[in-house]
Amino acid sequence: MRIVAVDPTSCVACRNCEYACAFKQTGDFDVKHSNIRVNFYPEERVCIPWTCLHCGEGWCMEIDANRCAGCKMCLLACPFGSIHFDKVELVSKKCDLCGGDPNCVKFCTSGALQFVEEDEAYSFRRESLDAKLKALFGLNKRGG
Repeated sequence: MRIVAVDPTSCVACRNCEYACAFKQTGDFDVKHSNIRVNFYPEERVCIPWTCLHCGEGWCMEIDANRCAGCKMCLLACPFGSIHFDKVELVSKKCDLCGGDPNCVKFCTSGALQFVEEDEAYSFRRESLDAKLKALFGLNKRGG
């Protein structure tokens, strides 16, 4: 299964992912309709994009808007807080990967979001961190 892998150290807080998702979902750029959120932590000077992790055996699984009773139990069930409630439509919503072609990834200018196989998500983070450490220690310049 493919998922959206997030590298928070590459995020530049442009919020393109939120706008792209909102537009794909509703046709407008109102980020309250986005299924991905960019969380800002100004004290630490970091921002972290966050979306559904598409757990293999998640309690929420797929949300069917036609069957959703609006009870919000899926919000409580998600251990990552990746589900949000649409107060206008009165249904819960989460990332649906845009049917297999996530808009958030397509419009991520910094490469912080990648659409990868689930088992590649961890190597993606490790490789990104390795590259940053090499740059920090000047290993790329010396051919090491």
